[in-house]
Amino acid sequence: MSTRDSREQLVLDRIDRVRRARPRVREERITLAHGSGGKATQTLVEAIFLDAFRNPLLEPLEDAAQLDLGSTRLALTTDSFVVSPLFFPGGTIGDLAVNGTVNDLAVSGATPKYLTAGFILEEGFPVADLTRVVQSMRAAARVAGVEVVTGDTKVVQRGKADGCYINTAGVGVLNRPGQLGVATARAGDAVLVSGPIGEHGITIMLARGELDIDADLVSDTAPVNDLVAGLLAAVPGVRALRDATRGGVATILNEIARAADVAVVVDEDAIPVRDEVRGAAELLGIDPLYVACEGRIVVVVDGAEADAALAALRSHPLGAQAAMIGRVKADPPGLVLLNTTFGGTRIVDLLVGDPLPRIC
Repeated sequence: MSTRDSREQLVLDRIDRVRRARPRVREERITLAHGSGGKATQTLVEAIFLDAFRNPLLEPLEDAAQLDLGSTRLALTTDSFVVSPLFFPGGTIGDLAVNGTVNDLAVSGATPKYLTAGFILEEGFPVADLTRVVQSMRAAARVAGVEVVTGDTKVVQRGKADGCYINTAGVGVLNRPGQLGVATARAGDAVLVSGPIGEHGITIMLARGELDIDADLVSDTAPVNDLVAGLLAAVPGVRALRDATRGGVATILNEIARAADVAVVVDEDAIPVRDEVRGAAELLGIDPLYVACEGRIVVVVDGAEADAALAALRSHPLGAQAAMIGRVKADPPGLVLLNTTFGGTRIVDLLVGDPLPRIC
């Protein structure tokens, strides 16, 4: 082994030790980074919440828990939405809340059925804006084929919230045998995305009007349950699905690598990114891989069925630009590697800190 190879192996060994160490929150107070979807979020979830509530249903840390109630199998998920601005090109906080919850159920393999809606409203929030938010939720629920069946409302003093926050829960029915999950990925599998990435996050950042950047972009927020149902019906070899929201595609790839103890090797040139997103991201100094989507899924599928999975995705309007972006390999376990446009290779790690403003 050469000196260079030895140094690289030492680095990999050190990364492996860090990854396997017991998580611990080192900060004394919660920071915005704890909500970014990156390393700080992962540590917070595992060191505080998972440590306190640990049980077999929670431990997979998938987007929805899978529950067996007699002969009925259900999926249960919950989410909170604090997007700013509340209204943006392509959507509102209302349809975002519906679509985000529906999508968490869909990628678990469930047929979404029922949602809850909890509102935290700030004193002085315009009733007309609340009506607009609720109407957008109703329209999104109709498109997704779900019903909002219960909810809650709280009003807090002026200055104690940012207009309107929404919390949801969702229930879906699991009819498909087996269980989808990132821990099932294995060497030889293919990794696909259902369409161009980063549109939601960049749209939200530009909609705030704080940046002098013009781009013809709208959020990709949409319900993916119909897309997923078609994929699962056509391709039995699907192992895992995730919607690439907070933390973007890069976070999902790292979750796959870590949960399955495999390597995920991605080709930069294969990742679909619209020119407008790429250009805005470059001006902002942001990698589109870390930018949130709200209507895109990452698929892990048996490599022998990659073409069938692509065909199934592309047969649906939301998957028309689906692409295979990489493969799962055995080594180096726990890492995501990017083969760059320039012929090099770099590690794609989880976000450190909070480089992106809140977008969901």
